[in-house]
Amino acid sequence: MTDTTTLDLGPQARIVARLVAGVPDALLAGPTPCPEYAVSNLLGHLEGLAVAFRDAARKDLSPTTDTDPGSALPALPAGWREDLPRVLGELAEAWRDPAAWTGMTRAGGVDLPGEIAAAVAVDELVIHGWDLARATGQEYAPDEAALRASHAFLLAAADEESRGEIFGPVVPVPDDAPLLDRAVGLSGRDPGWTRRAG
Repeated sequence: MTDTTTLDLGPQARIVARLVAGVPDALLAGPTPCPEYAVSNLLGHLEGLAVAFRDAARKDLSPTTDTDPGSALPALPAGWREDLPRVLGELAEAWRDPAAWTGMTRAGGVDLPGEIAAAVAVDELVIHGWDLARATGQEYAPDEAALRASHAFLLAAADEESRGEIFGPVVPVPDDAPLLDRAVGLSGRDPGWTRRAG
């Protein structure tokens, strides 16, 4: 990401919060495009990452920023319907501080520049928003600026040797496909995934 200090995470965070509000209890045990995650695990992951990247923006380094997200299957905390939208809002607010984008910080137990942490946070919101929408049968139109930033981040990581530690293999998508489909493919997901097809 370049010149991203003007990127407001608020619109994408609000989109994800609306998706969270639309999740019925009956689908919490259902599948998602992340093979190891049920919907409840995906929601637990979203809450954990929102807290972690909020604290990363604040440079408030603690167990919330030190925990490897792959160390355990995320559990869905009690009170998630109220807490998850709140922490998504706090995440967006924390990244409105220009100081969040400078210097070093930590997320997922990894030290990284503030600007890169922001890029990861945006990508997480965009791609996991798609995951949640597909898993729960909701319409999804991500914030355009966040989607462009996510695609640029994923494209830059497409050939990195370490991408297998974070993403699955790139799923080929036609060059003329919608930008969201191309981003989803770069993240290692099949843009055609549906909860019925699995």
